Amino acid sequence: MYPTNQPDPSLLRGMTRRRLGRRDALRLGGVSALGAFLAACGVEGKGKPEASVAPDAVQKFWSGKAKNGKVDFANWPLYMDPKKPELKKFTEKTGIQVNYQEVIQEMGPWFAKVQPQLSAGQSIGFDLMVITNSLQFGQFRNSGFLAPLDHSQLPNFTKNAAPKYAQESFDPGNVFSIPWASGITGIAYDPKKTGREITKLADLWDPAFKGKVGMFSDSQELANFGLLAAGLKPGDSGEDEWKKAAAKLKEQKDAGLVRNYYDQSYVDALGKGEVWLTQAWSGDIFQKNVSDGTNFKFIIPEEGGTIWTDNFTIPVTATNPVDAIMLMDFFYEVENAASLAEYINYVCPVPAAQAQISKDAAAASGEDKTLLTQVAGSPLVFPGDADYAKLHYYVDFNTAEEQQTFASIFEPITLS
Repeated sequence: MYPTNQPDPSLLRGMTRRRLGRRDALRLGGVSALGAFLAACGVEGKGKPEASVAPDAVQKFWSGKAKNGKVDFANWPLYMDPKKPELKKFTEKTGIQVNYQEVIQEMGPWFAKVQPQLSAGQSIGFDLMVITNSLQFGQFRNSGFLAPLDHSQLPNFTKNAAPKYAQESFDPGNVFSIPWASGITGIAYDPKKTGREITKLADLWDPAFKGKVGMFSDSQELANFGLLAAGLKPGDSGEDEWKKAAAKLKEQKDAGLVRNYYDQSYVDALGKGEVWLTQAWSGDIFQKNVSDGTNFKFIIPEEGGTIWTDNFTIPVTATNPVDAIMLMDFFYEVENAASLAEYINYVCPVPAAQAQISKDAAAASGEDKTLLTQVAGSPLVFPGDADYAKLHYYVDFNTAEEQQTFASIFEPITLS
């Protein structure tokens, strides 16, 4: 660990705090607390995601709208270099002023805050917001709160985005959203402790690692691994499949394999050797190896892993939607995508940014050169096609009742 007089570089770069805040949001906003939240709001989903909107919806929304020279942008904390070099470049290029606010802390409270205005057809004060593929994404979408995107205004996205992002189960065809950044849930392990390579979910059920396995306390993350380990696909699952997955996870627990069900503290448990292999988030392991000089391995299991995505969206009441969609497409220019990835180190949705970061690394020196070389070469930032092929999106809920059933099946597993 770092001496007390030297701050962790990942904290200086904003990563650890940003990731912790986002994961707490999924935990607090995506499982048991959310059912009560939805009931209080009186808002429920209205069906499965649509592959498209009405044929004239895009034309109706965008007709007559023009560039106004400003955009109000709502994002999560610590999700961009504080100096905002990309936004300055955007303003220089387009003349559009960006009011960037780090106002989204959790998805549940954010939806609760803006839902009254959106229901009344009023502006929420933002033209662009980054929201997660959570239950609330479905609430935004199914309530008609998101503007349909005009892909003719997104040429850089069309040209440069990884194909995986056109296949998102929560928004197939990117009707309402395009990615800001993503992350992967897989397995991290210490090869010095395991004594062999870890390649599959079945390794988390191996008696050889009794008491040395870490699993997540987040019910969504835990359930997805249970489903995949049982040979089931999260996106095609319902109550029957959830019960099979829960039985698989209970089998693991009853055999004494799981040391603990962790939140963010799994990283420390791995570092201390308390666990040898564990469910893990890709960005955490990348940052741990960079900041502490460890050599932990991260893999997407043969049976599959999961991918989460934070997404650009335009509220249907946006005052400056043309300016907003211009900014969205700006981040899909290769140089701009690379610049963002160099700072945040999450999965970049623009594969060509990898070569740009390698070029930037070649021109850098010292610690900057080392870090950029690591970012460019990391499959945790730039997964290959084979990696993407193994990734699944989370179970998609349409109602509070579905979510509550899900929670009632999986939450008891993590209780001692």
